[in-house]
Amino acid sequence: MTTTHHSSSTQSQKKPETMRIAAITMARNDEFFLNRWIQYYGDQFGSENLYIYLDGMDQVAPDNAGRAHIKKIPHTDMTRAKGDKYRIGLLSQLAADLFHDGYDIVVGCDTDEFLIVDPAVGMTLGDYLSLAAKRGMSSLSGLGLDVGQHMNMEKQLDPSRPLLDQRGYALLSTRYTKPVVMFRPLCWGSGFHHIRGKNFHIDKNLYLMHFGAVDMDMLMAKAAARGPDWVAHLRRRGNGTIDAVTHRRVRGMRAIKMARRIQTLVRPIYAWGKPSMVGQKWVVSIPPRFRQSGV
Repeated sequence: MTTTHHSSSTQSQKKPETMRIAAITMARNDEFFLNRWIQYYGDQFGSENLYIYLDGMDQVAPDNAGRAHIKKIPHTDMTRAKGDKYRIGLLSQLAADLFHDGYDIVVGCDTDEFLIVDPAVGMTLGDYLSLAAKRGMSSLSGLGLDVGQHMNMEKQLDPSRPLLDQRGYALLSTRYTKPVVMFRPLCWGSGFHHIRGKNFHIDKNLYLMHFGAVDMDMLMAKAAARGPDWVAHLRRRGNGTIDAVTHRRVRGMRAIKMARRIQTLVRPIYAWGKPSMVGQKWVVSIPPRFRQSGV
């Protein structure tokens, strides 16, 4: 993979026992989240262990890329389904190549997704995954938290501040309970939503936080860029995560623990390799300690 060098940023010091871990993603026209993805996973694993595909030769590498490995690939217009399959095929092959090159663990996710170990554990993500690797599993998932703006409680996002300093509510979502951690070469399904032919292992201390609905104004701006029909649709239908976070009852840590148990035990008949919440849509308050993650 072609490496682009930028000015280095401060890297986290890893303990000797920490395994070699890579984080991979693919992005297009996504400067806001890609910068944060690089900052977070670079702090966790070192920017030299980040591997990023930029979808389009016109894409510009972020200023904070440090020693990340960045490869631009030609953009091809496809249907959403075909595009998802194409992208996950590239990323699954990249993960396999990284294992061949000596990595012990590969974390793959979208740029607006952050795998966080519960700060109460008192361990870095790298150290925690290194211990988890010794359990003998082929992959690992965090519990999915779809973070959204509470329209009655939270202001427009300030891009200069951490996201979790400004957002405190999330929808417990099976869509984002993803097996983003690989311990050996495997094939992800589209969007990292499952591992082909493998079951889920949802870790009790890991959370995958998704921030696609973190700010309504941001969603409106994206809709405007796509055309007036998209703006009209968003105004008419709203956003499912934001609507849920704003209007549904807010639950606490007990609901988070119960959701993990349900998703571990229950699978939909049509997709045994994916978790289920048996139709429940629970909104939870994100424990303040997660602000320590820096996300």
